[in-house]
Amino acid sequence: MTTRDVVSPPNPHALYDLHRYSPAIRANGLLFVSGQVGSRPDGSPEPDFDEQVRLAFRNLNAILAAAGCSFCDVIDVTVFMVNPDTHFERAWAVAAEYWGEAPYPTATAVGVTWLSGFQFEIKVIAKLPEVAGS
Repeated sequence: MTTRDVVSPPNPHALYDLHRYSPAIRANGLLFVSGQVGSRPDGSPEPDFDEQVRLAFRNLNAILAAAGCSFCDVIDVTVFMVNPDTHFERAWAVAAEYWGEAPYPTATAVGVTWLSGFQFEIKVIAKLPEVAGS
């Protein structure tokens, strides 16, 4: 069995161990990042929606940095949100703070009814940086 090449942020929140999943996996030049939520270190949701989105992006960026990437390396984004009729525009306004300049990654937004107490989740696929000599 192949060992998974796991990427973890320096201070991972409690949800990874609680729900038994990896923050991200490196494979074939890509980084597959698990859905990131606005989780505080103890695993509880940030109650303010805009701050929950910001915290989800900060959690995401910590994983990307641990893999030597940034949001500029992201090629595909999927976001999930509860009540997208009321949350989509607010989430997208906050996302613009982190999104960067064009060209933008591909994006899919999905409305859901449940996110385990959270209102927003983002998962991405990023291109890993080229390693010299490979």
